[in-house]
Amino acid sequence: MTQSTEIELYLERARNALQQARDNLNLDYYDVATSRAYYAMFYAASALLASKGLSRSKHSGVHSAFSQYFIKPGLIEIEYAKMLGHAFDSRLDSDYDMMFSAERTLAEDVLRDAQRFVDRAERCLRQAGVL
Repeated sequence: MTQSTEIELYLERARNALQQARDNLNLDYYDVATSRAYYAMFYAASALLASKGLSRSKHSGVHSAFSQYFIKPGLIEIEYAKMLGHAFDSRLDSDYDMMFSAERTLAEDVLRDAQRFVDRAERCLRQAGVL
């Protein structure tokens, strides 16, 4: 698989996850919407890493490499690392904490951040000339 194919596949998954988050939000499935919004960010971050010939198998590895290769050098603003971290924590709560129930406002906030994150990743990839 070529690097550009891998990047496009990750972005396609990111866009699909955004749509799934919107659909689940509209159905009042806030836990699922929150989880899918996080995955949109995860796939977009993975696309960014792929643009540098990198991949990570764990969520923590993707987060760490995203910060190392995109936030620290100033290619992407620090607020996007914070969005990714918040979305990840929200996804963990939504998926694994049986006492937690996401509310609409959380799902909307994470989805809004996810849309911004995917848009920013695509802009970065275009600026780098890989899209």
